[in-house]
Amino acid sequence: MSPVDRRRFITRSIGAIGAGGVGAAVGAGFAAQTATSSAAALSPAAQAEQVNAQALALSLPFDGAHQSGILTPRQNEATFVALDSVAPNREVLFQALEALSMEARLLTQGDTVGVQEIDDPPPDSGILGPVDSPDSLSVTIALGGSLFDGRYGLASARPRQLTAMPAFANDQLDPARTGGDVLLQICAGQRDTVVHTFRELMRAIDGRLAVRWTIDGFQSAQRGPSVKNNRRNLFAFRDGTSNPDVTDPAVMNQLIWVQRGSGEPAWAAGGTYLIVRTIRMHVEFWDRVGMLEQEQMIGRDRVTGAPLGGTNEFQDPDYGEDPLGKRIPLTAHIRLANPRTTATADERILRRGYNYHRGVDEAGDLDQGLVFVAFNQDPVRQFATIQTRLESEPMIDYITPLGGGYFFAPRGTTGPGDWVGSGLASV
Repeated sequence: MSPVDRRRFITRSIGAIGAGGVGAAVGAGFAAQTATSSAAALSPAAQAEQVNAQALALSLPFDGAHQSGILTPRQNEATFVALDSVAPNREVLFQALEALSMEARLLTQGDTVGVQEIDDPPPDSGILGPVDSPDSLSVTIALGGSLFDGRYGLASARPRQLTAMPAFANDQLDPARTGGDVLLQICAGQRDTVVHTFRELMRAIDGRLAVRWTIDGFQSAQRGPSVKNNRRNLFAFRDGTSNPDVTDPAVMNQLIWVQRGSGEPAWAAGGTYLIVRTIRMHVEFWDRVGMLEQEQMIGRDRVTGAPLGGTNEFQDPDYGEDPLGKRIPLTAHIRLANPRTTATADERILRRGYNYHRGVDEAGDLDQGLVFVAFNQDPVRQFATIQTRLESEPMIDYITPLGGGYFFAPRGTTGPGDWVGSGLASV
């Protein structure tokens, strides 16, 4: 039974929120909040419940020129799932990709659980209750280079730079945590929404795609001083400060979206390369390092996030006024990652990483770190070039990349009849 057959959309109001996107949902939330004077008389608990309900009602469009979860502001919770195809042929593979898109489209817009005959399996796990609220859910679907081997006749359609992720200096890649034919990036406001979505997507592709590895991520809370300030990673520094402006279409076309006529296959236009790196942070070792040394390795003030010598997080480090690295060391992470020169301007990437915590390892050490996520137009020109510059930074003693992979996130879908990767059907 298909996802469409076993589901029906939630109320017309939720559907309208989905069509209007986050802005419409926020507007509707404020309107509902101020509609009656009685709202002011609600108890603190009731007010909190109302705010939570409004947040859960926020939806992101699944369809569009580009997939959600790329330029979308980071939600608080995430899970990354790498899948291997066990489909016996190309037709079944495409059916699995279509099923992923259909189910993700329903879940991101809000869906009622529905009921079946008493002895039939339930059409939904039900862990979110009678309504699967959208909760700012995004599902980004990407393809690995291994999918373009000889199994499905897709070799000629492989994006030009889509290879297995190379092992850079200092990497200790675990094959069981690296690569995959398909990657799902599932993000939402609440952990149970992410868990539910993972579970429902696996139900939709059962017997066609199998899990290779997963990792859960979370964002630190927004602790100010401004809502514009970036969240902190598990080394306590703000992360993502120098991201390019996602609201500037020209910048996105220069750095993120694959362009027509660029030498890439025609079906890849409008897509982007997605890099995932699971990076273990040796936090016990890091916590024994002096504050000054930590800041010099990063190049920023740990408290404010400002470049050393500056006063706020978004201040220009002004390397031209510090050519010898007396203020910000020449080996500082921010200086190597983004030299801010004309020659390196087209090497910038869009970072969208998450913290992770996996308990303790066999030795009793904390297994914590970063799910590094980056989107870029050309991983050779951008990500790999930056990564090579960082191979000699002092921070390498405190981190170990363990897994991840290179993937390609195709363009967005045009509507309910379309699915992510549908351009491959014409190959």
